[in-house]
Amino acid sequence: MKPIYFLSDAHLGSLAIVSRRMQERRLVNFLDSIKHKAGAIYMLGDMFDFWHEYKTVVPKGFTRFLGKISELTDLGVEVHYFTGNHDLWMHGYLEEECGVVLHKETSCTVELYGKIFYLAHGDGLGIDDRGFKLLRALFHNKWAQRLFAALHPRWGVDFGLQWAKRSRLKREDGKEPPFQGEDKEPLILFAKRYLKDHPDINFFLFGHRHIDYDLMLSRTSRVVLLGDWISLFTYAVFDGEHLFLEEFVEGETEP
Repeated sequence: MKPIYFLSDAHLGSLAIVSRRMQERRLVNFLDSIKHKAGAIYMLGDMFDFWHEYKTVVPKGFTRFLGKISELTDLGVEVHYFTGNHDLWMHGYLEEECGVVLHKETSCTVELYGKIFYLAHGDGLGIDDRGFKLLRALFHNKWAQRLFAALHPRWGVDFGLQWAKRSRLKREDGKEPPFQGEDKEPLILFAKRYLKDHPDINFFLFGHRHIDYDLMLSRTSRVVLLGDWISLFTYAVFDGEHLFLEEFVEGETEP
């Protein structure tokens, strides 16, 4: 029984990250360290800070990361990729060139080794922000996507990266707000509500929030916020019986 890994939010290519090459290398080293032991890898969104596929063009960079994903799938490792709110404009490249299983739905419920997992990036869940919901609907609108695709990549990709940079830097110190408490965190509140009607869920796993947090909701259910691969370098691993939230420290930890 091979372990299954979960991670999210690397935001590769972010103009707000100074050591982008070092960050990508660390992620690639982690993936390389698990390539012979992983049964599957689930990436729960925003692995890229901005991704938009044109008909014959994809964003520059990320060659080490894309190459490692391709190596993993060539070895027979299932790599599942969930689109987030920064990288939702995917139209076949990762599936065709890298062999990933792409998930564009808001969430996915899967059974893994007899346990039920609710998996989602997490944007839009548990919040009642009309502005955010309107913007999210615009990003997912097919006609809006076609209009954006009419822009030359020179302007379209730069616009997307600059937008993402401004979004991050407008936060205090460019960091995510700290944990707000169980009664205020939207994803935890969502999981609690969802569990009432779906008591069979054993694990809720979310990205998006950029904090690592593990909470028991009941005797048989937990919610895990996966953190990120910008400053935390955290991931979850399921060995078929237990789920662990871990940190990857090069040369010190064994994933």
